[in-house]
Amino acid sequence: MGSYAKAMLACCLQAGLWAVPAVGQTTDAIPTDEDWAIHGQTTVTEQYHPAFASAYRGTNSLDPGSRGDETWDVTLYAGFRPWAGGEIWINPELDQGFGLSNTVGIAGFASAEAYKVGAAEPYVRVPRLFFRQTFSRGGAVQPVDPDLNQLGGSQTSDRVVVWAGKFGVTDVFDTNRYAHDARNDFLNWAVIDGGAFDYAADAWGFTYGAAAEWYQAWWTLRFGVFDGSVTPNSKFLEFPLGRQFQVVAEFEARYTLLGQAGVVRLTGYQTRAKLATFSELEAYYAANPTGDIVTAEVARHLRNKFGGVLNVEQPITADLGAFLRASLSDGRTEAYDFTDIDRSLSLGLSSTGTRWGRPGDTVGLAGVVNNISKAHKDFFETGDLGVLVGDGKLTNAGPEQILEAYYSFAIRKGIEVTADYQFVNHPAYNRDRGPVSILGARLHAQF
Repeated sequence: MGSYAKAMLACCLQAGLWAVPAVGQTTDAIPTDEDWAIHGQTTVTEQYHPAFASAYRGTNSLDPGSRGDETWDVTLYAGFRPWAGGEIWINPELDQGFGLSNTVGIAGFASAEAYKVGAAEPYVRVPRLFFRQTFSRGGAVQPVDPDLNQLGGSQTSDRVVVWAGKFGVTDVFDTNRYAHDARNDFLNWAVIDGGAFDYAADAWGFTYGAAAEWYQAWWTLRFGVFDGSVTPNSKFLEFPLGRQFQVVAEFEARYTLLGQAGVVRLTGYQTRAKLATFSELEAYYAANPTGDIVTAEVARHLRNKFGGVLNVEQPITADLGAFLRASLSDGRTEAYDFTDIDRSLSLGLSSTGTRWGRPGDTVGLAGVVNNISKAHKDFFETGDLGVLVGDGKLTNAGPEQILEAYYSFAIRKGIEVTADYQFVNHPAYNRDRGPVSILGARLHAQF
């Protein structure tokens, strides 16, 4: 772990052990409506894999030698209520570190705490700065617990919620109570989100946009429009807004099965951006052997890309739940802003430690199968590179298969240490490399 991470983590742990209440709150009962709040978090994630079999290696390959890497972040969540139903939040963040092999080599990458932009020295950015307004439409009054980017208070069951500003598409869409937060549950990219959900974002996973949610009785409709990146997998978002964008829609249904409240979500997206088909990129790289994802801009044209996600969360008992995601994209167009997956299926279980006297602990188990289209396989076979993968050739292709298990141990409220294990078979869809075992440890503190 880097010296910066050690120093900051020690400070945060000391603060947590002294149980300092969040600013804007007291240890008394939560007021009906919080007017403002400040929260914070820090997370250190270490991952290591031993050496594994590799017949060859390319530019975007996972290092076949034994290797360990670390990421660290500190985030401030500051929000206030300008008027009834309104909230404004800003999340300045300090980041440092690298994903394994600088976040390449596995399409369903092993740590969602690792961005596509690694850095040896800490740097500051603002991933979120947004406004959210809730309009009541009646129904039962529900409590709202204070949380990160959420003021405590109450809301009605029937309501309309409007978002605008800079935030993540997956802050609103494709959420799941069991698998959606790399700082608290699973780490793998294709477990916490639909693997083929190529959502608009910069290289850190955030963008500018607006979204609306309509909650009514047993269902919710969501709709959003988001800015895309300048070129695929870019650090820079398109300006002026509206030239490259993504439209996302989602229908959520809530139901009761065997006495437990379940949720199913169906999400669809349309991306309108300058993208190339795999055949167009193959032709470009054949004519320009030194070309890269930026210079390949001449092969791109304004076109549509479509995809969707089926997302289910189903409690089995009060402390045990199951989840499933199935996602797909068109299979002929290059990845825009997420990763190189055309089809993905994930399912798993999550349980608290109530049964063994540790209600604050969580244990999870998930399996994922990722795959790509024939056109996509042909693209990699010619030696071309995707967003995260590209071994130089792909003569022996197979589905990428991932198993993840974790145990999160609550040291005290707000401080957790997690042990994580992932088994990756056919990394980057390549039967000639792997399998790979990835050991992980995560320390997370939140106030």
